[in-house]
Amino acid sequence: MVGRWYPQDKNEFVKQACVEQLKRHEGLEIKPYKCTSGKLSIGYGRNLEDRGITPLEAQMMLDHDVAITIPLLSSRYEWFECLSPARQIVCINMAYNLGMGGFHGFKKMRKNLAKGLFKEAASEMLDSNWAKQVGQRAIELSEIMEKGRL
Repeated sequence: MVGRWYPQDKNEFVKQACVEQLKRHEGLEIKPYKCTSGKLSIGYGRNLEDRGITPLEAQMMLDHDVAITIPLLSSRYEWFECLSPARQIVCINMAYNLGMGGFHGFKKMRKNLAKGLFKEAASEMLDSNWAKQVGQRAIELSEIMEKGRL
């Protein structure tokens, strides 16, 4: 073909060139912001109000968040690696929900976990504002923490 200026796959070329151009024009914002038209956006101009995210994107974000929470708990709390998988899952769930700072605020629960006092740790979970806020979730997680089984 005479004058062909694009690679073999024209559609792929157009997509990649457009992506690079949009990155330059939109800029990357890793936290939500209001765009020039007042819409809540994130990333390279993703309109969260009108478009949102796909289930696949939500799953990818959840997988990533869990994957970074595990080493944070492991490096911050020496007892974490000694917990059964079920109890580790409870800690990961709580840290995901509360953030690491919120999880760290459960001082008595953490002290009990370090001593292997799981019934007491479960009791501390239920004796919190968090338990009032999340209701059944706290009951389920405290039972897992106490019994060590999912």
